[in-house]
Amino acid sequence: MRRVYIAGPYNADNIISCLDNMRRGMKAAVKVLRAGYAPFCPWIDYHYRLVSGKVTREMYQAQSMAWLEVSDLILVLPGWRKSKGTLAEISRAKELFIPVYYNLEDLKKRGEFKDY
Repeated sequence: MRRVYIAGPYNADNIISCLDNMRRGMKAAVKVLRAGYAPFCPWIDYHYRLVSGKVTREMYQAQSMAWLEVSDLILVLPGWRKSKGTLAEISRAKELFIPVYYNLEDLKKRGEFKDY
């Protein structure tokens, strides 16, 4: 099963926009999962904060980067140009020669996805 790291904006100027970012990321993860791949969805990191205030942002960002480094490809969601975290993820993926895609249609055209 191919591992797909999903990257995109998480934080925002207000809570509604942040929740919208989370929803988009989670919806993309569901599409990737339904297509038969193993998605890594950083937007579920909020669970760490719900369970324990002792998990820091640095801790879950390090965990996300560790997963990115073993992923087979990266799927980048819209809004990435304004996200420092996503820009760092794209940069790291390129350093590791991990293919970076910017939409599901490109993945489908290149044969990376059967259907979604």
